[in-house]
Amino acid sequence: MPLELPPPPRIVLASASPRRRELFALLGLPFEIIPSAYDEPTSPDKAVRLSEFVTHLATEKARDVAKREPDAWVIGADTEVAMDVVGAPLGKPKDAEDACRMMAALAGRKHLVCTGVALFRPATESLPPLAIAVSTWVTFRPLSPDMIADYVATGEPMDKAGAYGAQGYAAPFIESFEGDFFNVVGLPLCALGQLLETAGLPWSAYRSRT
Repeated sequence: MPLELPPPPRIVLASASPRRRELFALLGLPFEIIPSAYDEPTSPDKAVRLSEFVTHLATEKARDVAKREPDAWVIGADTEVAMDVVGAPLGKPKDAEDACRMMAALAGRKHLVCTGVALFRPATESLPPLAIAVSTWVTFRPLSPDMIADYVATGEPMDKAGAYGAQGYAAPFIESFEGDFFNVVGLPLCALGQLLETAGLPWSAYRSRT
């Protein structure tokens, strides 16, 4: 007979993103949403790899919530878009004009989407956080100014890194991608599952009971 598991642990996703909430739900685990109050910088203060920047931000977001919820497994994430491995992230557009500028820069080119994920285990275990970064290369088809303007007019780009949502109206713009598609949406599920396993949380076993 299989060993009886203890009750499911308390898991907190330190993000207000509806996209991350939907993706995390695919793991089949019970979880709570407690957004982080960490005031993240819009760009690194020195030249660093994008993977290092997003890992740092994900860790600080999770740390903020873990301090308030010491009995929980806390997961933080951050997604950024850049034109290359080392370079300033595009961030989220300030306004429609900025969104058009970003989309024009991405049109007909390959760019990098990188997500950092950090996990804080319950403080009673006195263990350091675990973190990982996942990168995906995305290639956009050429876009006309009218196509960009029509897309920006939907309002979809305004709260998204790089000014587009791969799971939304921008999907027809994506010519190809190399890597994890869920990473582009905002949460690399394969890497997250492996991170939970490394931390000693048998997430798939708990999923089968819910």
